[in-house]
Amino acid sequence: MINRDIRERCFEFSARIINLGFSLQKMGGICFIFANQLVKSGTSVGANLEEAQGGQSRRDFIAKMSISLKESLETVYWLRLLRHTKILGEKELDPIIGEANEITSIITAILKSTKKLK
Repeated sequence: MINRDIRERCFEFSARIINLGFSLQKMGGICFIFANQLVKSGTSVGANLEEAQGGQSRRDFIAKMSISLKESLETVYWLRLLRHTKILGEKELDPIIGEANEITSIITAILKSTKKLK
Protein backbone atom coordinates (compact mmCIF):
# COMPACT_ATOMS: atom_id res chain seq x y z
CA MET A 1 0.00 0.00 0.00
CA ILE A 2 1.24 3.46 -0.90
CA ASN A 3 1.38 6.15 1.75
CA ARG A 4 -1.53 8.59 1.43
CA ASP A 5 0.87 11.54 1.68
CA ILE A 6 2.73 10.68 -1.54
CA ARG A 7 -0.56 10.03 -3.33
CA GLU A 8 -1.85 13.45 -2.28
CA ARG A 9 1.48 15.06 -3.09
CA CYS A 10 1.38 13.62 -6.62
CA PHE A 11 -2.20 14.83 -7.04
CA GLU A 12 -1.21 18.38 -6.03
CA PHE A 13 1.85 18.15 -8.27
CA SER A 14 -0.40 17.21 -11.20
CA ALA A 15 -2.55 20.27 -10.54
CA ARG A 16 0.55 22.48 -10.53
CA ILE A 17 1.72 20.93 -13.79
CA ILE A 18 -1.67 21.56 -15.41
CA ASN A 19 -1.57 25.21 -14.33
CA LEU A 20 1.95 25.52 -15.70
CA GLY A 21 0.73 23.95 -18.95
CA PHE A 22 -2.01 26.57 -19.24
CA SER A 23 0.58 29.33 -18.78
CA LEU A 24 2.81 27.82 -21.45
CA GLN A 25 -0.05 27.46 -23.91
CA LYS A 26 -0.83 31.17 -23.53
CA MET A 27 2.74 31.93 -24.61
CA GLY A 28 2.08 30.18 -27.94
CA GLY A 29 4.65 28.90 -30.41
CA ILE A 30 6.96 26.15 -29.25
CA CYS A 31 5.66 26.58 -25.70
CA PHE A 32 2.53 24.73 -26.81
CA ILE A 33 4.69 21.64 -27.43
CA PHE A 34 6.35 22.00 -24.04
CA ALA A 35 2.92 22.31 -22.41
CA ASN A 36 1.67 19.16 -24.10
CA GLN A 37 4.70 17.05 -23.16
CA LEU A 38 4.84 18.38 -19.62
CA VAL A 39 1.16 17.84 -18.89
CA LYS A 40 1.26 14.30 -20.30
CA SER A 41 4.24 13.19 -18.23
CA GLY A 42 3.52 15.29 -15.14
CA THR A 43 -0.03 14.03 -14.67
CA SER A 44 0.95 10.46 -15.51
CA VAL A 45 3.16 10.29 -12.40
CA GLY A 46 0.19 10.40 -10.04
CA ALA A 47 -2.13 8.45 -12.32
CA ASN A 48 0.25 5.49 -12.42
CA LEU A 49 0.85 5.76 -8.69
CA GLU A 50 -2.92 5.44 -8.18
CA GLU A 51 -3.01 2.47 -10.55
CA ALA A 52 -0.22 0.86 -8.56
CA GLN A 53 -2.30 1.29 -5.41
CA GLY A 54 -4.91 -0.95 -7.01
CA GLY A 55 -2.36 -3.38 -8.40
CA GLN A 56 -3.53 -6.96 -8.70
CA SER A 57 -0.19 -8.39 -7.62
CA ARG A 58 3.23 -7.35 -6.37
CA ARG A 59 4.50 -7.65 -9.94
CA ASP A 60 1.68 -5.39 -11.21
CA PHE A 61 2.44 -2.90 -8.42
CA ILE A 62 6.12 -2.79 -9.40
CA ALA A 63 5.25 -2.37 -13.08
CA LYS A 64 2.95 0.60 -12.41
CA MET A 65 5.40 2.18 -9.97
CA SER A 66 8.15 1.79 -12.56
CA ILE A 67 6.04 3.66 -15.10
CA SER A 68 5.38 6.36 -12.50
CA LEU A 69 9.14 6.68 -11.96
CA LYS A 70 9.83 6.95 -15.70
CA GLU A 71 7.17 9.64 -16.06
CA SER A 72 8.59 11.52 -13.09
CA LEU A 73 12.05 11.47 -14.63
CA GLU A 74 10.64 12.70 -17.94
CA THR A 75 8.81 15.51 -16.17
CA VAL A 76 12.05 16.63 -14.50
CA TYR A 77 13.67 16.63 -17.94
CA TRP A 78 11.02 18.93 -19.46
CA LEU A 79 11.12 21.26 -16.46
CA ARG A 80 14.91 21.49 -16.60
CA LEU A 81 14.75 22.16 -20.34
CA LEU A 82 12.27 24.98 -19.79
CA ARG A 83 14.62 26.52 -17.23
CA HIS A 84 17.74 25.99 -19.35
CA THR A 85 16.19 27.64 -22.42
CA LYS A 86 14.97 30.50 -20.22
CA ILE A 87 11.40 30.10 -21.45
CA LEU A 88 10.52 30.41 -17.78
CA GLY A 89 12.75 31.65 -15.00
CA GLU A 90 14.35 29.92 -12.06
CA LYS A 91 11.96 31.66 -9.68
CA GLU A 92 8.98 29.98 -11.34
CA LEU A 93 10.59 26.63 -12.04
CA ASP A 94 12.94 25.84 -9.16
CA PRO A 95 10.17 25.07 -6.62
CA ILE A 96 8.36 22.70 -8.97
CA ILE A 97 11.63 21.09 -10.08
CA GLY A 98 12.46 20.56 -6.41
CA GLU A 99 9.09 18.92 -5.83
CA ALA A 100 9.52 16.73 -8.91
CA ASN A 101 12.94 15.60 -7.69
CA GLU A 102 11.55 14.77 -4.23
CA ILE A 103 8.67 12.78 -5.74
CA THR A 104 11.17 10.92 -7.92
CA SER A 105 13.25 10.06 -4.85
CA ILE A 106 10.21 8.81 -2.93
CA ILE A 107 9.02 6.64 -5.82
CA THR A 108 12.55 5.25 -6.20
CA ALA A 109 12.63 4.37 -2.50
CA ILE A 110 9.20 2.68 -2.69
CA LEU A 111 10.35 0.61 -5.66
CA LYS A 112 13.62 -0.41 -4.00
CA SER A 113 11.92 -1.48 -0.78
CA THR A 114 9.19 -3.36 -2.67
CA LYS A 115 11.74 -5.22 -4.80
CA LYS A 116 13.63 -6.28 -1.65
CA LEU A 117 10.52 -8.01 -0.29
CA LYS A 118 10.84 -11.38 -1.97
